[in-house]
Amino acid sequence: MDNLIKTLAGELHVQPQHAQAVVALLDEGNTVPFIARYRKEQHGAMDDQTIRLLADRLTYLRGLEARKGEVLAAIEGQGKLTEELTEAVANAATLAEVEDLYRPYRPKRRTRAGIAREKGLEPLTDLLLAGKGDGGLEGLCEPYIDPEKGVETAEDALQGAKDILAEGFSDDANIRGRLRAQLQKNGSLCSVAAVEEDTVYRLYYDFQEPIKKLQSHRVLAINRGEREGALKVSVQPGSWDAAGLILREAASPRHPYYAVLQETAQDAWDRLIFPSLEREVRNDLTDMANEQAIRTFSLNLRPLLMQPPVKNRVTLGFDPAYRTGCKLAVVDGTGKVLETAVIYPTKPHNKIAEGKQTLRRLCDRHGVTCIAIGNGTASRESEIFVSEFIKEYGGEVSYMVVSEAGASVYSASKLGAEEFPDFDVSLRSAVSIARRLQDPLAELVKIDPKAIGVGQYQHDMPQAQLSQALDGVVEDCVNAVGVDLNTASPSLLRRVAGVSPTVAKNVAAYREEKGSFHTRKELLKVPKLGPKAFEQCAGFLRVPESENVLDHTAVHPESYKAAEKLLKLCGYGLQDVGNLSELGKRLDELGTEKAAEACGVGVPTLRDICAELQKPGRDPRDELPPPLLRTDVMDLADLVPGMQLMGTVRNVVDFGAFVDIGVHQDGLVHVSQITDRFIRHPSEAVAVGDVVEVAVLEVDAPRKRISLTMKKPKAQL
Repeated sequence: MDNLIKTLAGELHVQPQHAQAVVALLDEGNTVPFIARYRKEQHGAMDDQTIRLLADRLTYLRGLEARKGEVLAAIEGQGKLTEELTEAVANAATLAEVEDLYRPYRPKRRTRAGIAREKGLEPLTDLLLAGKGDGGLEGLCEPYIDPEKGVETAEDALQGAKDILAEGFSDDANIRGRLRAQLQKNGSLCSVAAVEEDTVYRLYYDFQEPIKKLQSHRVLAINRGEREGALKVSVQPGSWDAAGLILREAASPRHPYYAVLQETAQDAWDRLIFPSLEREVRNDLTDMANEQAIRTFSLNLRPLLMQPPVKNRVTLGFDPAYRTGCKLAVVDGTGKVLETAVIYPTKPHNKIAEGKQTLRRLCDRHGVTCIAIGNGTASRESEIFVSEFIKEYGGEVSYMVVSEAGASVYSASKLGAEEFPDFDVSLRSAVSIARRLQDPLAELVKIDPKAIGVGQYQHDMPQAQLSQALDGVVEDCVNAVGVDLNTASPSLLRRVAGVSPTVAKNVAAYREEKGSFHTRKELLKVPKLGPKAFEQCAGFLRVPESENVLDHTAVHPESYKAAEKLLKLCGYGLQDVGNLSELGKRLDELGTEKAAEACGVGVPTLRDICAELQKPGRDPRDELPPPLLRTDVMDLADLVPGMQLMGTVRNVVDFGAFVDIGVHQDGLVHVSQITDRFIRHPSEAVAVGDVVEVAVLEVDAPRKRISLTMKKPKAQL
């Protein structure tokens, strides 16, 4: 355990006692959001992402220790375990190292070396390697000729010995480690065309790049091309002497049988070691690429979920379509559906005047101030139609094109059917699109994160690993914002720390039967929500209807007495919460450490309580720049190089960022055009949802490609 804690602390650059505290808290069944928010004194105020990283590494390292135990037990069962081998396994830092050490002892299918051993040729191998024998190779091999065993000649005996020796080289952990390192250092991944026709993989029809320089998106593209039969892929080892490296510790060039050993080493490399290492390298590259892609997806998902809501505005959701008509849904400031309609302004119907008349009626009747347009089929035509309507209408109406990724998944889901049993699938989509603009987080939690569409190659990822990472991001975002206990959907409630899907349904059922919750403590009456679950979830759930103002805040019930004590020390009472602009100043005058001791909590917790009392129920999303709403629309033909525009980042990938500049087709800001400073990944400078200023570099109208830059012209620097 001490070594495990030391490893975690070193890798994450945290204090060992803090790493140990997090491990203990996780083992006690505490959730990451609860640990991050309410146990800061114990872990030195690590953030939720660091704690999740620690939890993932903890799982890996414990799995590594378990595997070490299995390997040692298996070798001991064969009676071959030595102190040296035990120490080597104990010191192995990765699963690959453990498997290399276990390789010679792993049960094997019948091999050429195994057959040679059955013929009694293993002693000859030892003599050959030791350079023994005065009569040369033939004299060395002659005693082992035995026709009854299938060894007809000296050459047969020598070949059997070489087979045993080649397998020994292949199974040697040190040799494999050296060769693996050289292959990773000098090798290249190569791909050539496997088909004659042009495909999306044409960039990789004659491709070669060093393994150490390969970018993850290239690995994933090549893997997919190979899987679809468009590419043939191989690893080229580069120019280095594999046989010499194998023999480095086994024999010198002065060895009497060096030529035979060299031939054997080359055979071991070509037949046994390289094919195995090639698979390993490909797997390692894929694992690296998957981890990077999952990390990118997670980085994109967080700001997407945390986009500022457009609060308290009556919004019209506009789900574009051609033949079946555009579906409209008006929702009030709380997301309640007020009215739905269908219009046909796009081809083949082109009923533009009728559509505008319907829009006018809906806007007049309900006071619509914002229109959310889905970005799917017919989005471009719908955006032009809405833009023209806004100009003619003249009211305070604006619009935004909203990603509808996953909206159809939600609409056709059991959840969508339960929420709107009387609506058809497309009308549910219109409601979802409107609510995505009003409160992205509350709406997007209803959708599988993989369907939200802000990653790359997400369908190629290990789905369990991807889901775990994305679910963690959703959980962190939901708990960072907090949830209204009396209005939250079961989909939102189940993302709250400590609340299972069953408990979320029970909370909703309790509200249906008993009415609104009036205190946080009332949660304990919900079936299957026990003291542990209450401890985990209570601080993240808000009860605006409660008479206790602390139930409206992120102050945990376990700290209510501390909050009341703090208020009293500073000359306030609970009735003053929300009007405490001088609280921080008075706390400073008292001395934070002294006040924390008096209140019976740590300094980090006291500071959190102070901040929450000053701004009860604070939504961290309110501090972000508002989304970019538009009233007009541009065409691709309107763009010229040098044009300055404002846009919204829609997706961030390894090679750049895609930005919506209001022309339906997102433009690409290549990583080299994001900033003048050096960055390893675009996510270091931009995030999904950012409103950025860009300039047009190039427009390729036939291919509908727009190249943008975020760099300032030299004159503006």
